[in-house]
Amino acid sequence: MLFWVYVVVAAYLAVVVGIELFSERAWKKQIAYAMILVPLILRVLLIK
Repeated sequence: MLFWVYVVVAAYLAVVVGIELFSERAWKKQIAYAMILVPLILRVLLIK
């Protein structure tokens, strides 16, 4: 049960960071958001 809560939280954070990534205009911040987004997506897809 706790594992699926972790996956849901990671998915929620991935969506929020993805929205921020595409709404941001500064390319340096976009790179930072992309670096945060990659591990979150891998965790949602159960790839470590």
